[in-house]
Amino acid sequence: MTVDYEQYFDRRGKRGVLAGGESVIEISTPSGPFSVWTKRTGNNPDVALLFLHGGPGATHEYFIAADSYLPAAGIEYYYYDQLGSGNSDAPSDPSLWTLERFVDEVEQVRVGLGLGPENLFVLGHSWGGVLAVEYALAHQDKLKGLIISNMMSDGAAYNRYAQEVLMPPMDQAALAEIKAMEASGDTDNPRYDELLLEHHYVHHVLRLPPEQWPAPVQRAFAKINKEIYVPLQGPSELGLSGVLLDWSRTDDLHEITVPTLVIGAQHDTMDPNFMRHMASLLPAGEYLHCPEGSHMAMYDDQETYFEGLISFLRRHA
Repeated sequence: MTVDYEQYFDRRGKRGVLAGGESVIEISTPSGPFSVWTKRTGNNPDVALLFLHGGPGATHEYFIAADSYLPAAGIEYYYYDQLGSGNSDAPSDPSLWTLERFVDEVEQVRVGLGLGPENLFVLGHSWGGVLAVEYALAHQDKLKGLIISNMMSDGAAYNRYAQEVLMPPMDQAALAEIKAMEASGDTDNPRYDELLLEHHYVHHVLRLPPEQWPAPVQRAFAKINKEIYVPLQGPSELGLSGVLLDWSRTDDLHEITVPTLVIGAQHDTMDPNFMRHMASLLPAGEYLHCPEGSHMAMYDDQETYFEGLISFLRRHA
């Protein structure tokens, strides 16, 4: 059944407005209504950027780096915690953690915020990039532009890159221990996180010593809701093994005709050459490369990331 969310929100009231640009939007789900949290900064009738965070099940907090760049550029932007994450409701209901329902949620958030094709740009990072692609394929008539940040459009290709490029240079004894823990379901063991941090994260997730990781990143990672993360991503941090393993939209990218920026990074967990190819398949695609960056390029190649993003938004405003 197709729901007319414009009428739904007109009937129920769009949102509860809080202090400091924050608002709570009530969304409809197959399990009943829940509330999700958003925060607006700035005022620009031509450019409104909605951030879709990664994880799945992380929080908006690691996007806070944008506060150092977007206000000065005059860009209106919205942080948003997806259902089950951060400041939003977190029902313990496995039936809710599907890609289709998350896409529907984004559409309801768009309506609740009063955004549309005259101003709406969606930026999805990591898992948020999956969500952004799916949202564009379902609702691109509601978009002015799209940003796919640090996410490949094919789960199997992501796994091949991890196996063929990222794993061989790793300390093989550490890698064997990591894989053994994954095979035995012992990924909650603190040793698992220690090994990943030393041998993977600081090389491909955020290229800073752990003690220098910004507090917003640490908070977002610490709060990951594993009830969402594990079914979709899988328990492994070295590739996909959950529902997203079979996700592939490369052959459908040509259907996304709105201006689209693909952001890749040299040291990412995602193949930058694959992401460059993605941009070539998009009718109005552009590629931004972060040569010093990793998966969190908005921190370890920050100027490249935000200057490229701002340039894209201004050119298509």
